[in-house]
Amino acid sequence: MTALEAIRSRISANKFDTGKPLSQHEVRELVEYAVEAPSSFNQQNWRFVAVTRKEAKERLKAVSFNQQKVADAAVTFIVLGDLKGYERMPEALAPSVKAGLITQKDSDAWTGMAAGMYAEARMARDEAVRSGSLAAMTLMLAAAAKGLASGPMIGFDPDGVRREFKIPERYLPVLLLPVGHAAPGNWPRKPRLPAGDVLRFDSGEGL
Repeated sequence: MTALEAIRSRISANKFDTGKPLSQHEVRELVEYAVEAPSSFNQQNWRFVAVTRKEAKERLKAVSFNQQKVADAAVTFIVLGDLKGYERMPEALAPSVKAGLITQKDSDAWTGMAAGMYAEARMARDEAVRSGSLAAMTLMLAAAAKGLASGPMIGFDPDGVRREFKIPERYLPVLLLPVGHAAPGNWPRKPRLPAGDVLRFDSGEGL
């Protein structure tokens, strides 16, 4: 399946085949694709908790308004954004410096700029949501390309998720992402608004 086919065929699934698990290797591979997403200054301020065990899924379900798809999916990812991702930028940028893609001076400058920008709480939150969402969308497309279904969720208690899964305060739960093999009964892909309804050139007038 091509990337364009994955975009056009993906659905947001609510029903998953409980008899078809994914291996840890398959789960890890999905995240390997997810981290190819872009992020500000390449700080890569996303993290993932892969919830795969039955007991853990039930705990996650309990803080997700008892939505059954959390328990039925082969894995439900807790997608997190790091509110202090800029603190880890030297580590994140070190491979680029080593490969000669940027200089150490560039790395130091980017780290300083990011620290100044994201010291402000709202900016940090916006970037955590933005980066986490880009990574989640990349993961969804990778899942679709592999013949898997996914369904992003915002219906959960962030504080409950933090508590149940021992997530440090620096991480913002952005969304939950159940992934697995689709079961019968999912809605078909729903039509989208045409591009002409959502696009304007050079001005927002008329939106």
